[in-house]
Amino acid sequence: MRYMAIYDMMETVRNTQQWLGATARTMASYPAFAMLPVPAIQWMAAWGEVTERSFERMVVKPDWGIRTFTCEDGRDHLVDIRTVIERPFGDLIHFDVSGREEQPRKILLVAPMSGHYATLLRSTVRSLITNCEVYVTDWHNARDIPVSAGKFDVEDYTLYLADFMRELGPDTHVIAVCQPAPLTLAATAYLAEEEPDAQPRTLTLIGGPIDPDATPTEVTDFGARVTMGQLEEMMIQRVGFKYAGVGRRVYPGLLQLTSFISMNADRHSAAFTEQITRVARGEASDHDAHNRFYDEYLAVMDMPAEFYLSTVERIFKTREIARNVFTVNGKKVDIGKITSVAVKTVEGSNDDISAPGQCVAALDLLTGLPDSKKASHLEPGAGHYGIFAGKSWRNNIRPLVLKFIDQNSAPKAAAAANTNVA
Repeated sequence: MRYMAIYDMMETVRNTQQWLGATARTMASYPAFAMLPVPAIQWMAAWGEVTERSFERMVVKPDWGIRTFTCEDGRDHLVDIRTVIERPFGDLIHFDVSGREEQPRKILLVAPMSGHYATLLRSTVRSLITNCEVYVTDWHNARDIPVSAGKFDVEDYTLYLADFMRELGPDTHVIAVCQPAPLTLAATAYLAEEEPDAQPRTLTLIGGPIDPDATPTEVTDFGARVTMGQLEEMMIQRVGFKYAGVGRRVYPGLLQLTSFISMNADRHSAAFTEQITRVARGEASDHDAHNRFYDEYLAVMDMPAEFYLSTVERIFKTREIARNVFTVNGKKVDIGKITSVAVKTVEGSNDDISAPGQCVAALDLLTGLPDSKKASHLEPGAGHYGIFAGKSWRNNIRPLVLKFIDQNSAPKAAAAANTNVA
């Protein structure tokens, strides 16, 4: 119960900060205060507005915000987000552009389950639906999943991905971003042995820790220093009474957010101080750069404890994927069994989360795949976020990935894709 009490205490602190912000903003907005030319009152209102918004966003799942899309016919088409497969821990969703012909490129975008929602890939999705049919793994917040749904660890994650690939069929092109890269590689190898006809045509791994030891970072160093017992004691709590997942063991999103912010505390502190100043001067807006970024960054989700702990132990500590000894349901998943799926890795030279060398290590594991079906790209000057959602992705990496997809597509699909502008 003490872990449940801590979880509820963290939520109480968050809720109190939100209430304090709302109170300060409301009090400073009394008409009577307008008669007093005191800058402190304006600053209090600004502090309250920024504080209330920030702490409120921590428990709200962001909206995709992709409602319409302008196609080549010059008309705006509605985008319908349709659930293809519904599961307790995550769904497979499709961004269906109404009234548009089905696009020849079918892409499964595997989103991370690493503290943020799949909406973190919003700009990636926007860039791909231009001329692709885009499917995304939409992982659920563990606090909302009843204990009766059971556990969810790296093996369950791998089986979910295998089911999603099986559902979409062999003409699918999979793009895995960051954390899911090693497990997406494992899911592909699992299908290669269990159901070869269900394998995707291509697999693109972007900034993922295939071999965390290839180039150590602060993230890998932390995983090496801390024992699993220490990690479980420090990070794992039970969901409190407020949510449907009451009693479920999780790595709380609020605790994750604390870790995220502490890594760059000075930068975040300066950003919020500047935003308060802008609000006080009337220079801020609801969708300015600060709010666009932090509305997403502060929205965190709880991870199932089994998934978090098994990821640290099996992916980072014992390096089961890197050593090709990963198992699912007691059976080894041999990455060397992949013989027909074209694989491309993408890394950023300035990536401080999955440093260069960690992702490209996947190509050495593909012993059964001819070199003609292997490719890699190192983006100069790009950080972690930039390689899948920033300027580097839009200007250079996306065209390279689509070219790789077209080169390894079925002849008819490739010809149709080449008629569209990449």
